[in-house]
Amino acid sequence: MSLFNLFLKSVFLDNMIFAYFLGMCSYLAVSKTVKTSAGLGLAVTFVLVVTVPVNYLVNKYLLAPGALAWINPSWASLDLSFLTYIIFIAIIAAIVQILEMIIETFTPALHSALGIFLPLIAVNCAILGCSLFMQERGFSNVGEAAVFGLGSGIGWLLAIVAIAAIREKLRYSKIPKGLDGVGISFIITGLMGIAFMAFMGIKL
Repeated sequence: MSLFNLFLKSVFLDNMIFAYFLGMCSYLAVSKTVKTSAGLGLAVTFVLVVTVPVNYLVNKYLLAPGALAWINPSWASLDLSFLTYIIFIAIIAAIVQILEMIIETFTPALHSALGIFLPLIAVNCAILGCSLFMQERGFSNVGEAAVFGLGSGIGWLLAIVAIAAIREKLRYSKIPKGLDGVGISFIITGLMGIAFMAFMGIKL
């Protein structure tokens, strides 16, 4: 599969929100305004672009069965894959911490708007899920891992900005009391997920 096809697939067919429903907590909590949603979406995209290739290299040269053979041939039998979750989460947390410091320094207004959800990117299941998908699919090089991370981030950004735009318009609509807020957001998310299924007809 070409890098362009991989990018399109990760944005539309394997969308983290609409195909796997990963990252729903921040997706629903932050998507009240387009501006804040775009800021969080860009932050998530940045974290994915950085962490997925880094985790690919760590997995290939440290965690995978026989990965340590490049250091010492006698270590070829070692399998550190049981450390995958710990190492992946540690790398993600480190990148998120650096990102939070950058945002707080240069855009304090966005940092204040995102609040607790910015550091919570570290435990966003979409971030970890993307790295685990990368490991499961066995990409052949770090370029494919980077494109997959970029596409997944763009897909997540597209999803949260779209729901935020819809929720802004819903403020002027008469919604039944029992569905107002998160209830109608779940319904719209389900409908958008069904709409994104139309992209499954694309032959890549």
